[in-house]
Amino acid sequence: MISLSDLPIRDDLRGQEPYGAPQIHVPIRLNVNENTHGIPPEVIDDIVADIAAAVAGAHRYPDREFDELRASLAGYLGHGLLPEQLWAANGSNEVLQQFLQAFGGPGRSVLGFPPTYSMHPILAAGTGTTWIAGDRGANFILTPELAVAAVAATQPSIVFLCSPNNPTGTPLDLAVIEAVYDATDGMVLVDEAYAEFAHAPSALALLPGRPRLAVSRTMSKAFAFAGVRLGFLAADPAVVDALRLVRLPYHLSALTQAAAVAALRHAPAMLATVDTIAAERDRMVAALPKLGFPTFESDANFVLFGGVKQPKALFEALLERGVIIRDVGIPHTLRVTAGTPEETDALLAALAELAPIHAIASGDISAETNAGISGDAAPSVESPS
Repeated sequence: MISLSDLPIRDDLRGQEPYGAPQIHVPIRLNVNENTHGIPPEVIDDIVADIAAAVAGAHRYPDREFDELRASLAGYLGHGLLPEQLWAANGSNEVLQQFLQAFGGPGRSVLGFPPTYSMHPILAAGTGTTWIAGDRGANFILTPELAVAAVAATQPSIVFLCSPNNPTGTPLDLAVIEAVYDATDGMVLVDEAYAEFAHAPSALALLPGRPRLAVSRTMSKAFAFAGVRLGFLAADPAVVDALRLVRLPYHLSALTQAAAVAALRHAPAMLATVDTIAAERDRMVAALPKLGFPTFESDANFVLFGGVKQPKALFEALLERGVIIRDVGIPHTLRVTAGTPEETDALLAALAELAPIHAIASGDISAETNAGISGDAAPSVESPS
């Protein structure tokens, strides 16, 4: 047996760690922003029936263009989108990877605004695209002025924007997207993995007349379909044609296509828990500061809270009590997924017990988190795909 360092791997991969959140089976799992409510039983039966029908034809390759799925996705998103404007892949991570393969690569760059989804720089590295980190303002807010200044200073080939942002939950104003698009000749991709939970309007409304704009989504969060791995993108048909140039043949299995089409057919039922999840998010935003853990505004299905003396220590203490949340690498903060009311009860009870030891007495986290706002930070956060 040899070690990884003994292999002739690329120099830029040496010393790197593979991405991934801890997969620890405890009673309360609130670390990777899944929909903890699960799929409605009546929908499961219909999905299983469609998968069974697909298995009967599994000796043939799947529909390479996944026409039925694209039509279903267009119908779900609305905004006058046509099937030829939709693309899909195995999770939104693969969508983003294909986007970088088509529009990034050696000699090209992508601008992002950390702390943000940590797969963005990892995907950039994997495709040979230079990652450029821009800055956010106070409370992780990205303004048009900050974003445009970063574009002007770096002239990137691609700009990644997260709406709402992961891991902070920060809403993104459409004015930021409009300003960035007008400031660059490159591609702009808005990662809307958590859009169904957001108060802010979707960037889908900005697609008409903006052929260099793309909006990515996922079925892993609101749709409670994380195990299926289905991400998708809406853009000008020419962008979809570009992604065809880099996709692997028959990249979406017939089983994945069947499951996704069936789930989209039951979209209202699949999304029935969104309001409940948002209510639990808002409940935590209100309750955590009373325990000494100030929170940040969130438009997603999770909450980033601060005031933590030592995030690793509090993470371990919660784990001992059967609750797992997420250390995303921002100083003095932890992130928790909004789950069921019972899961929120368990989390708040555990934190109430632990707060006297683990909460910073002042509760003032503005200075503590400044290090996490800088472009040098690339916190480890989980996939939106």
